[in-house]
Amino acid sequence: MQYLFPLLAVFIWAGNTVVNKLAVGVIQPAEIGFFRWLLVGLALTPFMLRPVLRNRRYIRANLGRLVLLGLLGMAVYQSLAYYAAALTSATNMGIILSLMPLMSLGLASSILAHRLNPGAVLGALVSLAGVVLVISQGHLGALLEHGVNLGDAMMIVATLSYAVYSVLLKKWSLQLPAMQMLYLQVLVAILALLPLYLLSPRSGLNAANLPLVLYAALFASIVAALAWMHGVARLGPSRMALFFNLLPIITACIATLVLGERLTVHHLVGGALTLAGVLLAEFWQRRPARLRSASC
Repeated sequence: MQYLFPLLAVFIWAGNTVVNKLAVGVIQPAEIGFFRWLLVGLALTPFMLRPVLRNRRYIRANLGRLVLLGLLGMAVYQSLAYYAAALTSATNMGIILSLMPLMSLGLASSILAHRLNPGAVLGALVSLAGVVLVISQGHLGALLEHGVNLGDAMMIVATLSYAVYSVLLKKWSLQLPAMQMLYLQVLVAILALLPLYLLSPRSGLNAANLPLVLYAALFASIVAALAWMHGVARLGPSRMALFFNLLPIITACIATLVLGERLTVHHLVGGALTLAGVLLAEFWQRRPARLRSASC
C-alpha cells in the first residue's frame, strides 16, 4: 500500500507528458500553460487563502524567493514542455526529463557545496551518452552536423529549470507547509504567464481540449503532488527518487499505446543508459552513508 502513492504520482506525470503531446494542434501552448495554473489556483484558493494570509509576514519577507521558485518550477518548466511537445516525441521528452535528478545532483555540488563522488561523475557520463543517443536518433554525425532538435533543446532547458528549482527549494528550506508553497508558486505562474497568454494566438477552450487542461490542472498538478507528498512522508525522499526513475519507461509505454509512437533501438538503448546512469549515481551516493552508519 505504501508504494501506491509514488506509483500513482509517476503514472499521472507520465500521462501528463503524453497530454502535452495530445495538446499539439488542439490548444496553443500559452493557453494550456495559463489555464492549467489558473484552474489550480481557483481550486486551491478556498482552502489555502486563509492559511496563506495568516503567514503573510513570513511570505512578504521571502517573496523574492517564492517568485523565483514559481517562475522556475511552474512557469518556465511547464511552458517549455508544452512548446517542446510540438517538435519532439513524448518518449524523447520522458527520457530527457529523467535527467532531472542527475542535474540536481550536479547543481547541488556548486550551490549547496555537496561533494560529487566518482559514481555521480560516472553516472552523469553514462546518462549523457544515453540522452545523446536519443536526441541524435542513433546518428551522432547528424547531430554534430545539424545540432540538437529544437524540441529536445527546449526539454533540456525545461529539465534544467526544474533541477535548479529543486536545489533552491532545498537550499532555502522555507518554513511553509507544502500546500501553501504550491499555492503561492501557482499564483506566481498565473501572473507570469498572463502576458504570454494575452500576446499569443488563442484557440479557446472547447470540448476537444478541455479534458487535457483538466487533466493537467487537477491530476498532474494537485492529485500527483499530494500523492508524492504522502509518499515522501511514508518512504522518505531517497527511496522516492527511485520511483521518479520509472518516468521514462512509463511515458514510453503510454506514448506507444495512446499516440502510436514507435519505440526504436536508439530509444531502448538510450533510455536504458540514461536510467542506468541515474541509478548508478543514486546508489553510489547512498553507499558512503551506509558505510558511515555501519561504522558508528
